[in-house]
Amino acid sequence: MEEKIIELKHVNKHYGGVHALKDVDFDLNRGEIHCLIGQNGCGKSTMIKVISGVIDVDEGSEVILDGKKTRGGSARQSMNNGVRVIYQDLSLFPNLTVAENIAFDRHEDKSVRGVNWSEIYKQAEEVTGRMDIRLNLESLVEELSIADRQLVAIARALATNARILIMDEPTSSLTRKEVNVLFSIIKSLQEKGMTIMFVSHKLDEIIEIAERITVMRDGTMISTFENKDVDETKLAQMISGQEISYQQNFVEHGDEVILEVDSLTCGKQYKNISFKLKKGEILGIIGLLGSGRTELASSVFGMNEPESGRILLHGQEVHFKSNRDAIANKIAYVPEDRLLQGLVLNQSIENNTIISIINKLKNKLGMIDKKSCRSITQKWIDELHIKSAVPEINASAMSGGNQQKIVISKWLSTEPEILILDQPTNGIDIAAKNTIYELIRDLSRKGMSIILISDEAAEVYYNCPRALVMHKGEIVKELDCSSITEGEFGREVLGE
Repeated sequence: MEEKIIELKHVNKHYGGVHALKDVDFDLNRGEIHCLIGQNGCGKSTMIKVISGVIDVDEGSEVILDGKKTRGGSARQSMNNGVRVIYQDLSLFPNLTVAENIAFDRHEDKSVRGVNWSEIYKQAEEVTGRMDIRLNLESLVEELSIADRQLVAIARALATNARILIMDEPTSSLTRKEVNVLFSIIKSLQEKGMTIMFVSHKLDEIIEIAERITVMRDGTMISTFENKDVDETKLAQMISGQEISYQQNFVEHGDEVILEVDSLTCGKQYKNISFKLKKGEILGIIGLLGSGRTELASSVFGMNEPESGRILLHGQEVHFKSNRDAIANKIAYVPEDRLLQGLVLNQSIENNTIISIINKLKNKLGMIDKKSCRSITQKWIDELHIKSAVPEINASAMSGGNQQKIVISKWLSTEPEILILDQPTNGIDIAAKNTIYELIRDLSRKGMSIILISDEAAEVYYNCPRALVMHKGEIVKELDCSSITEGEFGREVLGE
């Protein structure tokens, strides 16, 4: 019989009138890898906060750790009991070294006076040695790749003798090679007795890594089952409550060229990039992290000045000195990192939506027309089906999928001719993905030209008639998605 390290019994959690968790029963076995999945807003984040002690639960709920009952509400107590969470943003200190980040929790204790540098490096070396990884302990975290930052976050948790490691969307910004390294470390930690709770929207990775899977929907546990005889189609149906299948449904477009990039080069980021974008076309650009895809998008949006080459709009060469120039020329850009670049989290949905057009909303006296702000915000809430949203609620209170829709609404409010979407479905669930794909196709039908940048082969294959493959800063091939199978497309992208 499996030994339960954590049990939740009849757990309920209300936030005002919102019933976030509804009579939840859940458990983690000692030394297992357990995946928690569900749509954005289904209660996964609340579950993490309950287990990690960040929030307490309603009266009558039971949270049992190592056989002892608690109502939660004490993050310090949970940490002392060996529970650690690695959030999607990693919560590291970018201006501190790798060693300082790993050893930070020890020196957070006010009883420790002064800094024993040799002890800090000794502790960091011991933990990284236990993980069998190599990191430059003197490097600043801000200088590291996303994959290495992920390793630092794990090492920091292990330095505190964590027994239960909760990982929230740990692979959202990793390449497949980096995912393989992470999975190897997770399995190594499991062999040493650690319990891993893995939260992700990537169904293929869940099937690969999980021993047990729990599906949540609308704050309720739908099912917990062993990871055997399950496939992505079944998981997707359980998550969404509906059958979701992708088919190529390309939108027809004309021959009018809206944007032309000619021999664009920017140092070591990318070189000799040339392509044309037609009115109403959805053009895919696919490449792994580090391929130069985001740097190229930043240049088209005026935020990364190229060294040579040309950008032409409607046949006329343009020179953007800033993103304001790009916006004035009806180009919009939804960035890869919605939390750091796309949203002001502590501001309302309304403020986030109108920030890009605020000058247009001023009246003759230079005052902002609040009625227009509210009207525009409500329009996009309705059109993009932003769930449980009112204009005055903060963006931080929304789920990942709804946050992404807020970012998109901000740029659609500028009425662009060209919309650049960089990893538009990163970290959001399968149902929300489908909503965004339908939105992209609808915008295309209305004549908007779209550049869809992604590292997910299926995302590009099913949404883009034409795709450019980037590798090490160059476009290495152009693919006609309608003429090949999904498997062939994937192999072409990987260069197999």
